[in-house]
Amino acid sequence: MFLTEAQSTLSGFFSEFGYLAPFTILLLCGFGLPIPEEVTMLGSGFLLYQERVEAVPIIAVCFVATLMGDSIPYFLGRKFGRKALRVRSVRRALNPARIRAMERRFKKGGLKTVFACRFIPGLRLPAWFTAGTLGMPYGRFLAMDGLGALIMTPFFVLLGRASGEKIAELEASVENLTQILGFLVVSIAAVVAIHFLVTRWVPGSSRSSQGGPAAACENPPGAPPTAPGGPTEPRPKGPPQSDPPDSEFDDGDRP
Repeated sequence: MFLTEAQSTLSGFFSEFGYLAPFTILLLCGFGLPIPEEVTMLGSGFLLYQERVEAVPIIAVCFVATLMGDSIPYFLGRKFGRKALRVRSVRRALNPARIRAMERRFKKGGLKTVFACRFIPGLRLPAWFTAGTLGMPYGRFLAMDGLGALIMTPFFVLLGRASGEKIAELEASVENLTQILGFLVVSIAAVVAIHFLVTRWVPGSSRSSQGGPAAACENPPGAPPTAPGGPTEPRPKGPPQSDPPDSEFDDGDRP
């Protein structure tokens, strides 16, 4: 009953916090929360189907929260620029290579890039950050982002409402499948945890200990240690031989 329990937990969360729940999730997306905004909007539409919220207020809440979340990476880039990428957590959320690619997009598309990235998951966070680093005026950024959100927000909320019955049927049909997937996830996690404990705490299982016996076989007891570059060849006896003349000079004459 994993899915049923998750549904009851989510419903209880929304019932307790009301409109604050989607507002918080969409706002946290501006901090890099790995949840697509479309999922939260569809979930808000499902709540609308269940008559837990009203249409106009929930659309307005999602719209405002989306713009506020988008403003977070914008002002981060506007205030700190590319220096913000020196922070490890920021660098994980904003790949420097993707930021460079986004800068080239902005140089070609300008404000159109803001509008286009509003509809492309995965590009929003680097796009808003890049808009700030390039010094795009906040009013223009907010206008283009708001125009895209004005189209996107009611579409996905109403889509979630229209798909509410199908979502409920799908939820009932995949209940057994969810139990199987949950068991597999727990099993895989247990195997990974056991492997980690064995390789970390059991002697001879870590990478560092694997090279020990091999290294011992290379130098048996009583044998002189081998040089780092391998065995050296014995030098021939007799007077040292002079090097042959370079090809740049004739008959060994040097200037």
